[in-house]
Amino acid sequence: MKLIDISPTLSERTAVWPGDVGFSRSVALSIADGANIDLSSIHTTVHIGAHTDAPSHYAAGGQDIAQRPLELYYGPCQVISADVGRGERIRPEHLSVPVTAPRVLFKTGTFPDPDVFNEDFAALSPELIAHLAGEGVRLVGLDTPSVDLCHDQELLTHTAIASHDMAILEGVVLTDVADGQYTLIALPLKLQDADASPVRAVLVA
Repeated sequence: MKLIDISPTLSERTAVWPGDVGFSRSVALSIADGANIDLSSIHTTVHIGAHTDAPSHYAAGGQDIAQRPLELYYGPCQVISADVGRGERIRPEHLSVPVTAPRVLFKTGTFPDPDVFNEDFAALSPELIAHLAGEGVRLVGLDTPSVDLCHDQELLTHTAIASHDMAILEGVVLTDVADGQYTLIALPLKLQDADASPVRAVLVA
């Protein structure tokens, strides 16, 4: 068994959506300063790094992240490279292989540095979501900050995902991950009323 970490490191350098709350850490106690323990707290958006959106983020009356079934975020997963350009949506015709797992992560390479926010990342199309739902997919994710394009105010793909009650995993790092079959572990924190949760996403090979 091999664990492949697909989560970016979270720090003050981690890029967040423009206007969102960046990561900060404050130290209350420090062994280096003479305290008996280290003790710190963090302040950040829940949509940082590798994270999963809750339906309440994009659908009125949707479940918060604490209400989501954990089974969505654990189990067989397929990584698929998508040959799309920056600022494009992945469509069904971009699928180079059959979908054979209930969780699919798309490798686009269009958001290469988690510490630098580029707005021209690739996203998913509503047509792709409909196709994946027909194949029994329960979770969809990718290596960019969002399943929708940066300036899509209509949230077309989020809306399509809501209609099929699928789970979302965004912001994973797939640079050195080969296409193929894995087991995904990306459990969200049980944050009451929260619209998302950071996760430590790993693939088991």
